[in-house]
Amino acid sequence: MHSAVLLIEFGSIILGLGLLGRFAARLQFSPIPLYLLAGLAFGEGGLLPLGASEEFVAIGAEIGVILLLLMLGLEYTASDLVSNLKSHYPSGLVDFALNALPGAAAALLLGWGPVAAVVLAGVTWISSSGVIAKVLGDLGRVGNRETPVILSVLVLEDLAMAVYLPIVTALVAGVGLAAGSVTLAIALGVAGLVLFVAVRYGRVISRFVSSDDPEKLLLVVLGLTILVAGVAQQLQVSAAVGAFLVGIALSGEVAEGAHTLLSPLRDLFAAVFFVFFGLHTDPASIPPVLLPALALAVVTAATKIATGYWAARRAGISVKGRWRTGGTLVARGEFSIVIAGLAVTAGIEPSLGPLATAYVLILVIVGPLTARYTEPLVAWWGRRRANGTADAAPSAPPPTETAGSRTQASVND
Repeated sequence: MHSAVLLIEFGSIILGLGLLGRFAARLQFSPIPLYLLAGLAFGEGGLLPLGASEEFVAIGAEIGVILLLLMLGLEYTASDLVSNLKSHYPSGLVDFALNALPGAAAALLLGWGPVAAVVLAGVTWISSSGVIAKVLGDLGRVGNRETPVILSVLVLEDLAMAVYLPIVTALVAGVGLAAGSVTLAIALGVAGLVLFVAVRYGRVISRFVSSDDPEKLLLVVLGLTILVAGVAQQLQVSAAVGAFLVGIALSGEVAEGAHTLLSPLRDLFAAVFFVFFGLHTDPASIPPVLLPALALAVVTAATKIATGYWAARRAGISVKGRWRTGGTLVARGEFSIVIAGLAVTAGIEPSLGPLATAYVLILVIVGPLTARYTEPLVAWWGRRRANGTADAAPSAPPPTETAGSRTQASVND
């Protein structure tokens, strides 16, 4: 009887997610807020709490995080990461300063303590690679000159995750300074080793994993990723970091084939992850933190736009491209929820989960709008100011026209 209820509940969740995804596609925006709302509706304090399938959904959510980071790692080669780190690290530092510090300051102002401050800093810092990639495709900007700048900022954030996640994992676990330092040293050592091996022996690893049979390739890559993620977690390093490093180690045709095969699984389990996060957030806990979440969203949307503008300006992009870069980077999503989920699972601060949910809901909806309209709005405002200045200025008497002046005007036109 229990298995029948489990199948009914889980089947209903998957069907519901599919319908929500289709609805979001028609409206041309990310389905992440709908997945979060679905979790809120069927979780603690929701309309119809689930019981039998909760443990199964929790396992699916963990696999979702692993696949999200694996797929992200498959997007980049180790040499690309090293090159981006050398060329664009100042943009990464500006990104951290402008977007992580507001989150940390907000947590301290709310009286949540230093651990919650570190967690909320990550929530406000990391942009949503998934949402931004979709927005770039939808707007036809993949070939734009500013797009490499956007991708460089995202890559630097992803690299920072390899250092940041072990720190957060150690902090929320309540380990001491010595144990936390050991955890961080292990994480950095493993990350450095994997990058070194990927640069020097990436082709060898890819040949070992490669297979002409899609089924065997899928099983080997998925099994290797989950195995490495489990070993990483056993060493008190985030499983997500382990999955990310596996993705980096694979390259060439293997990475392309694995990306194609794993994309549907990633989408399925990532959707389950967002539902799981919503399941553990009581909808009644959101209204008290809605105003702080809204204020934080406004501040960090502005700081993210400033980050993109500065990074694009440094790369020599035109003014219009700078505004497009900043507007595109506003969206937060999967990584913000992953980071907040670590704290929620550890019970660090009861209000942190609801605030992160409200914050992501706001910016995952606003992000595609800022990507589309930031540059046109700035251009409109500039024209309006110029017209206002022209109207306010006293009109000069028309110059006396001569044959010479007519000739010069025609040359200038």
